[in-house]
Amino acid sequence: MKAKLLLVEDDRSLGETLKERLEKEGYEMVWTVSAQSAKVLAVDSKPDLILLDVRLPDGDGFELAEELKSRKDCPPFLFLTAHSGAPERLRGFELGAEEFIPKPFHLKELLIRVKHVLESHKHSIKQAKYSYEGYLLDFYGYCILTPSKEEIHLSKRDCALLNFLVEERGRTVSRDEILDRLWGEEKFPTNRTIDNSIVRLRQAFGDRGEDAIRSVRGVGYQWIGDLKNV
Repeated sequence: MKAKLLLVEDDRSLGETLKERLEKEGYEMVWTVSAQSAKVLAVDSKPDLILLDVRLPDGDGFELAEELKSRKDCPPFLFLTAHSGAPERLRGFELGAEEFIPKPFHLKELLIRVKHVLESHKHSIKQAKYSYEGYLLDFYGYCILTPSKEEIHLSKRDCALLNFLVEERGRTVSRDEILDRLWGEEKFPTNRTIDNSIVRLRQAFGDRGEDAIRSVRGVGYQWIGDLKNV
């Protein structure tokens, strides 16, 4: 089955080029030039990955990503932008972007990154739901339900990391193992990328976050929370 990509790019020349090349690589492409139509297509077309420009004629790509993330089962997304300063990159990754690719970029690099983002999200889920100290971990729903019934939505990457830690509970998972499992050999994130994901996961569990995920200095992380199958 072909992976479906939603391309949100208002530069028509670049959009046509990317659509044509990605289709030649075997992807099913949906292309739009506006933020408003992207909001609809992100739901109706059910893409496996969104390629998102930051500066759009009718909105801001960061705000669009934030809105999409608030929805249940938001697909992974990456930014394609000419605005690639440190503040923009940090904001993009804080929003949960898988990649932040500055323009102009080499098309081969984009193809490699798209491939590995998709591969990293093939992570299989053995047990869909667990409870922990009044929190519900819903891996199929990509969210955590708090004791007060608030839904905290997770990016697919953060959800995959949480599921990996939970499935491997009882042992320390190294950063290298996490990179190999969730990013793939040809991706080049830093340890800081993993650490930021851990911070977001701990924050989702409020004051019980530190009791759920333990840091093992110089090695990696371990899930130590008391879980029950649901």
